Amino acid sequence: MSIQIHAFLCREDNIGALVHDPKTGACAAIDAPEEGPILKALEQTGWSLSDILVTHRHADHVAAIAPLKERFDCRVIAPLKAEDAVPDADMFVREGDFVQVGDLRADVWETPGHCDDHVSYWFAADRVIFAGDTIFTLGCGRLLEGTYPTFWASLQRIAALPEDARVYSGHDYTLSNGRFALAADPDNAALKERMKEAEAAKAEGRFLIPSMIGAEKATNPFLRADRPELARSVGKEGAPPVEVFQALREWKNRF
Repeated sequence: MSIQIHAFLCREDNIGALVHDPKTGACAAIDAPEEGPILKALEQTGWSLSDILVTHRHADHVAAIAPLKERFDCRVIAPLKAEDAVPDADMFVREGDFVQVGDLRADVWETPGHCDDHVSYWFAADRVIFAGDTIFTLGCGRLLEGTYPTFWASLQRIAALPEDARVYSGHDYTLSNGRFALAADPDNAALKERMKEAEAAKAEGRFLIPSMIGAEKATNPFLRADRPELARSVGKEGAPPVEVFQALREWKNRF
């Protein structure tokens, strides 16, 4: 049996996720946005929390670490660059490291852009990446630290994953991201279909997370900054893709 994943809402729009190894019984929470929904998810699944894998230091991703650690005595793994902000961590990781959840292995990728300490966890054997606030369904995070070339490189690295790789992001901003995507890429037929799917999912109480890399490459404007139609939409015809990406992200900030 391979990886088992249970995703659920926390706070208003955070996405919580549990990763379970059915062979060993190990179970990791990806980030710890809110204790109550995580406890409910553990009860629903019957899994027992052994680990917390932190993607970055922001409060809405680490707020429930302390009570969960006290309750479960779980191991907390956090980015080395967030060492001062995650004092309850037992282990700090950086680019090139890997972590185990039971027999499941995740490679640690440093994916800065939203913030300098951001990491993603790539479970290569199962083709699943937990990308926090680096990439969202139909969108990407705000650049809060660092540079646009750094952020663009992080997104390009994720975009190079196999088309069928699943992406779990840290928030459900799909409808607002989709409205912006349609403004930036109005003639994209695949995007129009995805928005219909997103609206139907919302009406049914679902969300489009995980997303597939192939779908994101076809519909996410921030992964399509190398396309001439996106360059035209921001008045950057002929400019390098990173400049188009910057213009798109700054437009989205004002959208």
